[in-house]
Amino acid sequence: MIKVASYNMRKSIGTDRRRRPERTLQVLCEVNADVIALQEADRRFGTREAVLTSHLLSEHGDWKAITFGMRARSMGWHGNALLVRKDAQILDCEAIHLPALEPRGAVMADVRVRGQVLRVVGMHLDLSGLWRRRQAHAIIAHLNASAQQYPTVLMGDLNEWSAQSGCLRDFAQHFHFADTGKSFHARRPMARLDRIMASRDLTIGAAGVHESLNSRTASDHLPVWAEVQPA
Repeated sequence: MIKVASYNMRKSIGTDRRRRPERTLQVLCEVNADVIALQEADRRFGTREAVLTSHLLSEHGDWKAITFGMRARSMGWHGNALLVRKDAQILDCEAIHLPALEPRGAVMADVRVRGQVLRVVGMHLDLSGLWRRRQAHAIIAHLNASAQQYPTVLMGDLNEWSAQSGCLRDFAQHFHFADTGKSFHARRPMARLDRIMASRDLTIGAAGVHESLNSRTASDHLPVWAEVQPA
Protein backbone atom coordinates (compact mmCIF):
# COMPACT_ATOMS: atom_id res chain seq x y z
CA MET A 1 0.00 0.00 0.00
CA ILE A 2 1.10 3.55 -0.74
CA LYS A 3 0.03 6.16 1.79
CA VAL A 4 -0.91 9.54 0.33
CA ALA A 5 -1.98 12.69 2.14
CA SER A 6 -3.23 16.20 1.45
CA TYR A 7 -2.78 19.20 3.71
CA ASN A 8 -3.74 22.84 3.39
CA MET A 9 -0.93 24.10 5.62
CA ARG A 10 -2.08 27.74 5.51
CA LYS A 11 1.49 29.02 5.05
CA SER A 12 2.25 27.47 8.48
CA ILE A 13 0.10 30.05 10.24
CA GLY A 14 -1.74 28.23 12.98
CA THR A 15 -5.04 28.85 14.70
CA ASP A 16 -2.99 30.70 17.30
CA ARG A 17 -1.99 33.13 14.48
CA ARG A 18 1.68 32.18 14.80
CA ARG A 19 3.77 31.11 11.79
CA ARG A 20 5.64 27.98 12.84
CA PRO A 21 6.99 25.88 9.94
CA GLU A 22 8.51 23.40 12.36
CA ARG A 23 5.01 22.66 13.69
CA THR A 24 3.82 21.94 10.16
CA LEU A 25 6.67 19.46 9.78
CA GLN A 26 5.71 17.82 13.05
CA VAL A 27 2.22 17.25 11.65
CA LEU A 28 3.64 15.80 8.43
CA CYS A 29 5.83 13.45 10.46
CA GLU A 30 2.77 12.32 12.41
CA VAL A 31 0.88 11.56 9.18
CA ASN A 32 3.98 9.83 7.74
CA ALA A 33 2.72 9.52 4.14
CA ASP A 34 4.76 8.46 1.11
CA VAL A 35 3.36 11.25 -1.09
CA ILE A 36 1.97 14.54 0.22
CA ALA A 37 0.08 17.27 -1.62
CA LEU A 38 0.38 20.65 0.08
CA GLN A 39 -1.74 23.74 -0.47
CA GLU A 40 -0.78 27.28 0.57
CA ALA A 41 2.83 26.12 0.77
CA ASP A 42 4.36 29.43 -0.37
CA ARG A 43 4.20 32.89 1.11
CA ARG A 44 1.53 35.03 -0.48
CA PHE A 45 3.49 38.16 -1.41
CA GLY A 46 6.86 39.17 -2.81
CA THR A 47 8.99 36.36 -4.19
CA ARG A 48 6.41 33.78 -3.02
CA GLU A 49 9.17 31.86 -1.26
CA ALA A 50 8.54 28.43 0.22
CA VAL A 51 7.52 28.30 3.88
CA LEU A 52 9.12 24.89 4.36
CA THR A 53 12.69 25.49 3.24
CA SER A 54 14.83 22.75 1.72
CA HIS A 55 16.96 22.85 4.88
CA LEU A 56 13.96 22.18 7.12
CA LEU A 57 12.84 19.32 4.91
CA SER A 58 16.26 17.70 4.69
CA GLU A 59 17.02 18.05 8.38
CA HIS A 60 13.65 17.26 9.92
CA GLY A 61 11.69 15.12 7.46
CA ASP A 62 11.90 12.10 5.19
CA TRP A 63 10.70 13.99 2.10
CA LYS A 64 11.95 16.03 -0.80
CA ALA A 65 9.96 18.63 -2.69
CA ILE A 66 9.34 18.12 -6.39
CA THR A 67 10.71 21.12 -8.29
CA PHE A 68 8.43 22.60 -10.94
CA GLY A 69 10.67 25.52 -11.88
CA MET A 70 7.91 28.11 -11.92
CA ARG A 71 9.34 30.54 -9.37
CA ALA A 72 12.90 30.50 -8.12
CA ARG A 73 12.11 30.51 -4.40
CA SER A 74 8.71 28.79 -4.43
CA MET A 75 8.12 25.17 -3.57
CA GLY A 76 5.37 24.68 -6.14
CA TRP A 77 2.88 26.57 -8.26
CA HIS A 78 0.31 28.99 -6.83
CA GLY A 79 0.97 27.46 -3.43
CA ASN A 80 0.49 23.85 -4.57
CA ALA A 81 3.42 21.55 -3.84
CA LEU A 82 4.19 17.83 -3.82
CA LEU A 83 6.47 16.04 -1.39
CA VAL A 84 7.73 12.47 -1.88
CA ARG A 85 9.99 10.19 0.11
CA LYS A 86 13.68 10.90 -0.37
CA ASP A 87 14.17 7.48 -2.00
CA ALA A 88 11.28 7.97 -4.46
CA GLN A 89 12.12 8.40 -8.15
CA ILE A 90 10.58 11.40 -9.93
CA LEU A 91 9.87 10.38 -13.53
CA ASP A 92 8.17 13.55 -14.75
CA CYS A 93 6.46 16.65 -13.41
CA GLU A 94 4.63 19.73 -14.62
CA ALA A 95 2.46 22.60 -13.50
CA ILE A 96 -1.12 22.73 -14.76
CA HIS A 97 -2.56 26.14 -15.61
CA LEU A 98 -6.20 26.46 -14.61
CA PRO A 99 -8.92 28.87 -15.72
CA ALA A 100 -9.56 31.30 -12.89
CA LEU A 101 -10.46 34.82 -11.87
CA GLU A 102 -7.77 34.77 -9.18
CA PRO A 103 -4.41 32.95 -9.42
CA ARG A 104 -5.03 29.20 -9.32
CA GLY A 105 -3.10 26.20 -10.51
CA ALA A 106 -2.41 22.53 -9.99
CA VAL A 107 0.73 20.40 -10.03
CA MET A 108 1.25 16.91 -11.42
CA ALA A 109 4.07 14.39 -11.09
CA ASP A 110 4.76 10.79 -12.04
CA VAL A 111 6.71 9.09 -9.26
CA ARG A 112 7.97 5.62 -8.51
CA VAL A 113 7.38 4.86 -4.85
CA ARG A 114 7.47 1.46 -3.15
CA GLY A 115 8.10 -0.08 -6.56
CA GLN A 116 4.91 1.35 -8.10
CA VAL A 117 4.53 4.19 -10.58
CA LEU A 118 1.87 6.64 -9.49
CA ARG A 119 0.62 9.84 -11.09
CA VAL A 120 -0.23 12.45 -8.47
CA VAL A 121 -2.13 15.72 -8.91
CA GLY A 122 -2.25 18.37 -6.19
CA MET A 123 -4.80 21.19 -6.41
CA HIS A 124 -6.46 24.07 -4.60
CA LEU A 125 -9.70 25.01 -6.33
CA ASP A 126 -11.59 28.30 -6.45
CA LEU A 127 -14.07 29.68 -3.94
CA SER A 128 -16.59 30.10 -6.78
CA GLY A 129 -18.61 27.00 -7.69
CA LEU A 130 -18.66 27.91 -11.38
CA TRP A 131 -14.90 28.28 -11.54
CA ARG A 132 -14.36 25.10 -9.50
CA ARG A 133 -16.27 23.14 -12.15
CA ARG A 134 -14.25 24.75 -14.94
CA GLN A 135 -11.05 23.89 -13.10
CA ALA A 136 -12.17 20.30 -12.55
CA HIS A 137 -12.91 19.96 -16.27
CA ALA A 138 -9.49 21.41 -17.12
CA ILE A 139 -7.70 18.92 -14.85
CA ILE A 140 -9.67 15.95 -16.20
CA ALA A 141 -9.03 17.06 -19.79
CA HIS A 142 -5.32 17.46 -19.09
CA LEU A 143 -5.12 13.94 -17.68
CA ASN A 144 -7.10 12.44 -20.55
CA ALA A 145 -4.82 14.13 -23.10
CA SER A 146 -1.66 12.61 -21.64
CA ALA A 147 0.08 10.19 -23.99
CA GLN A 148 1.19 8.01 -21.08
CA GLN A 149 -1.42 6.86 -18.58
CA TYR A 150 -0.68 5.77 -15.02
CA PRO A 151 -2.75 4.94 -11.94
CA THR A 152 -3.67 8.39 -10.66
CA VAL A 153 -4.38 10.04 -7.32
CA LEU A 154 -5.86 13.55 -7.12
CA MET A 155 -5.68 15.45 -3.84
CA GLY A 156 -6.28 18.89 -2.49
CA ASP A 157 -8.52 21.53 -1.04
CA LEU A 158 -11.53 21.51 -3.36
CA ASN A 159 -13.38 24.25 -1.45
CA GLU A 160 -16.59 22.32 -2.15
CA TRP A 161 -19.12 22.49 0.68
CA SER A 162 -21.78 20.34 -0.99
CA ALA A 163 -21.87 16.60 -0.43
CA GLN A 164 -22.20 15.33 -4.00
CA SER A 165 -22.83 18.16 -6.46
CA GLY A 166 -20.64 20.73 -8.22
CA CYS A 167 -17.09 19.70 -9.01
CA LEU A 168 -17.50 16.54 -6.90
CA ARG A 169 -19.98 15.20 -9.43
CA ASP A 170 -17.60 16.03 -12.27
CA PHE A 171 -14.68 14.23 -10.66
CA ALA A 172 -16.88 11.27 -9.65
CA GLN A 173 -17.47 10.43 -13.31
CA HIS A 174 -13.80 9.44 -13.58
CA PHE A 175 -12.50 8.81 -10.05
CA HIS A 176 -13.65 7.36 -6.76
CA PHE A 177 -13.28 9.14 -3.45
CA ALA A 178 -11.53 8.10 -0.27
CA ASP A 179 -13.80 8.30 2.77
CA THR A 180 -11.50 10.65 4.65
CA GLY A 181 -13.96 12.63 6.75
CA LYS A 182 -14.38 16.26 7.80
CA SER A 183 -11.22 18.38 7.77
CA PHE A 184 -12.37 22.00 8.22
CA HIS A 185 -12.30 23.86 10.56
CA ALA A 186 -9.39 22.19 12.39
CA ARG A 187 -10.69 23.06 15.86
CA ARG A 188 -14.23 21.94 15.06
CA PRO A 189 -14.40 19.98 11.79
CA MET A 190 -17.69 20.56 9.97
CA ALA A 191 -16.90 20.24 6.24
CA ARG A 192 -15.09 17.90 3.86
CA LEU A 193 -13.22 20.56 1.92
CA ASP A 194 -10.08 18.42 1.53
CA ARG A 195 -10.43 15.38 -0.71
CA ILE A 196 -8.49 12.42 -2.06
CA MET A 197 -9.59 10.70 -5.29
CA ALA A 198 -8.18 7.74 -7.18
CA SER A 199 -8.54 6.35 -10.69
CA ARG A 200 -10.51 3.12 -11.19
CA ASP A 201 -7.32 1.05 -11.53
CA LEU A 202 -6.47 1.80 -7.89
CA THR A 203 -8.05 0.34 -4.77
CA ILE A 204 -8.49 2.66 -1.82
CA GLY A 205 -7.90 1.05 1.56
CA ALA A 206 -7.90 2.75 4.92
CA ALA A 207 -8.48 6.52 4.93
CA GLY A 208 -9.10 9.26 7.44
CA VAL A 209 -8.43 12.68 8.90
CA HIS A 210 -5.38 13.17 11.08
CA GLU A 211 -6.33 14.77 14.38
CA SER A 212 -3.76 15.56 17.05
CA LEU A 213 -2.82 18.41 19.34
CA ASN A 214 -0.40 19.67 16.69
CA SER A 215 -2.77 19.35 13.75
CA ARG A 216 -5.57 21.16 15.56
CA THR A 217 -3.33 24.22 16.00
CA ALA A 218 -0.93 24.14 13.01
CA SER A 219 -3.51 25.20 10.39
CA ASP A 220 -7.22 25.84 9.99
CA HIS A 221 -7.41 22.57 7.98
CA LEU A 222 -6.66 19.04 9.17
CA PRO A 223 -4.60 16.71 6.96
CA VAL A 224 -6.45 13.92 5.16
CA TRP A 225 -4.84 10.63 4.16
CA ALA A 226 -5.55 7.37 2.33
CA GLU A 227 -3.83 4.15 1.40
CA VAL A 228 -3.95 3.05 -2.25
CA GLN A 229 -2.74 0.09 -4.26
CA PRO A 230 -3.22 -1.26 -7.80
CA ALA A 231 -6.63 -2.87 -8.22
